[in-house]
Parts: sequence; structure tokens; C-alpha cells
Amino acid sequence: MRGLSADAVALKIPPLWRAAAVALLLILGLIALVEQRARILRGGAEVRLRTVPIDPRALFRGDYVVLAYPISTVEAGSGGEDFRRGERVFVTLLRDGEGFARPAAVSREWPKANGDAVVIAGRVNSTSACAVKDDGTTDCGGRRLRVAYGLESYFVPQGQGKAIETTDRSRVEVVAAVSGSGEAAIKRLLIDGKPLYAEPPY
Repeated sequence: MRGLSADAVALKIPPLWRAAAVALLLILGLIALVEQRARILRGGAEVRLRTVPIDPRALFRGDYVVLAYPISTVEAGSGGEDFRRGERVFVTLLRDGEGFARPAAVSREWPKANGDAVVIAGRVNSTSACAVKDDGTTDCGGRRLRVAYGLESYFVPQGQGKAIETTDRSRVEVVAAVSGSGEAAIKRLLIDGKPLYAEPPY
């Protein structure tokens, strides 16, 4: 006797049960995503990030704040020409004298980080980037990568983004949590060192 195909077996299951199974899978997938983010926020290493000026027209879109950071521009080093757009990379962050994270190195493989260093995972957006300095001026010399970490937009409660929209970038600070595997999530948004928004774990 020939075995039943998967389609034939599926057709024998009542439609209501099939719909319930699909809904259950979607719910489980959503719970897994929420728990993954919550795990980063609960147990990730905290890093302080400066933000830098960006085009004001792109600053606030609906209920998302668009953010840019000095750590988004990374010195590629002597092997910089080998990096490709879209490639996953690992950036080693060190804290400066004020406690803000600064990129120290970038590599394709997980680096050996010591002491106070934190490793964050990102993707290369561009293999030729200009650095935006703290004063807002740009430096286009050298070989640099533009790296995205998934921290470039932040959801705020509806109608409450005006304070960020009208605030100078130099006054905005982000505290991000970075997991042991390099995944990152925004934990707090601060203006003048005072918390404006804190991300709940769930």
C-alpha cells in the first residue's frame, strides 16, 4: 500500500485544527522574538553611546526616532578593501574617558576581547564612509566602514517624540544592552544625562 503524501494527510485534518496550528506557530514565533529581545535587555552588557547630528528631515518618522552614532563608522584597517557590503562583522568597543563606547577594531570572526571591551555584531552598509565628529563636522579621509547594529531607529510612545525631534543630537545619549553573542538592543534613551524613555523587558 502506497504511503499517503503530506498534502493528503493535511487534507484529512479539519480546517479549524489547521488554522489553530498555524495560529499557534505564529504565536510561538512571536514569543520567541520577544523573549530573545528581553534576554538581551536583562542580561546584556550596558554600553553608553553618543549620537551624532543627522539630516533633520530624517530625524523623526511617525513614532520612530532615527539615530546615528560615532560607532557606526569604523576604521577598516589594512584589510578594509576585503570587506563587502551586507557582510556580518564584529566590532570591538572600548570605553573612552567619559565612559562612552568607541570602536577599536572590526573583524569577520569573533575577536578576543579583554577586560572592559564589549563585542557588538553588525552589518556593513558601506565600505567607504565619512566619519562624523562629535562637533558635527565630517572627515572623509582614510578607509572606513559604515556599520549598522540594529540600533538606528527607536520606537517611542505615540505623540511623545516632540522632545527628541527638537533636541540637539549632542544632548542625546543611548544606553544599549549587548548580549554575549553581540546582539544589541536599545535599553534607555537619555537627554542631558536624564532618562527620557526606558525600554521595558517585555
